[in-house]
Amino acid sequence: MRTTRTAAAALLAAAALTVTAAGCSSSGGKDAEDGGARGPGGGTSATTPRMTVAMVTHSGEGDTFWDIVQSGAEAAAAKDNVEFLYAADKEGKGQAALIDSYVAKKVDGLIVTLAKPEAVKASVAKAVAAGIPVVTINSGGQHSKAFGAIGHVGQDEAVAGEAVGEELTERGRKKALCVIHEQGNVSLEERCAGVAKTFDGTVENLNVEGTNMPATTSSVEAKLQSAKDIDAVVTLGAPFAAASVKAARSAGSRAEIDTFDLNAAVVAQLKAGQIGFAVDQQPYLQGYLAVDGLWLHGTNLNVIGGGRPVLTGPALVTRKDVPVLEKLTARGTR
Repeated sequence: MRTTRTAAAALLAAAALTVTAAGCSSSGGKDAEDGGARGPGGGTSATTPRMTVAMVTHSGEGDTFWDIVQSGAEAAAAKDNVEFLYAADKEGKGQAALIDSYVAKKVDGLIVTLAKPEAVKASVAKAVAAGIPVVTINSGGQHSKAFGAIGHVGQDEAVAGEAVGEELTERGRKKALCVIHEQGNVSLEERCAGVAKTFDGTVENLNVEGTNMPATTSSVEAKLQSAKDIDAVVTLGAPFAAASVKAARSAGSRAEIDTFDLNAAVVAQLKAGQIGFAVDQQPYLQGYLAVDGLWLHGTNLNVIGGGRPVLTGPALVTRKDVPVLEKLTARGTR
């Protein structure tokens, strides 16, 4: 597993925080009431007052990436005596309405994604004005501070894309298809732009309907049939890698399939040689650190990252990394 130099220091810092937290019990409220001694000073489980933290994301139906984010958030919530609430809507307007509903409930902390920043800007401002601390995760990190969030946890999407472009060049590829599964998502567009910036070959973007996998497969297949010189397909989410593997097979294309994000299916595809490499942004860590960060802020006024984004990637994963990742992806933490 290789990390870019830009992300390495932040990854080490995040890993150190996670190791510290991992030594604590994953139990929450009841253990705290029974006399657990976890707090800002150490111990096994939180004795701090019960908090409520809500998360709103742009997840589409069936996107397993967000299952891993939730798994990390729930682990931190159990440890920190936090009630964790989750809601998602693929449309920016829907995300804004969900944020507004949690502000009305007067939650103690809010975690949001900024995939469509302008759509949720006013709602995030309402949360900040109401005194609710906000942490952004995954997307739109460049807007986080301006929107009033106390921190951002995720990978730098441009840097991640650049790492992919460099890897494709090293692999001798000449023409890449970058598959965007959610049109208008600024983070996905940044990834493809990053690929184009550092790739010595050419990059063509393809917008697909990410919530309709058969349609996605057909779109990629049609493109590969009409452009025989495409020798690499870059998908921006794990579920779309499998669809592209199927599309390439049906189109008779020998294009290498590479993908952002990691799950058990991608590890199996790496093992089988169906995927060349994957970009892991550690979604478990995004959920975990966001909840833990809000708990630390609420109980000890800590701010993780010192006003700068806490990077959780990118890390390039290849077939040689499969043995150490199989068990972790199987349990839903990577």
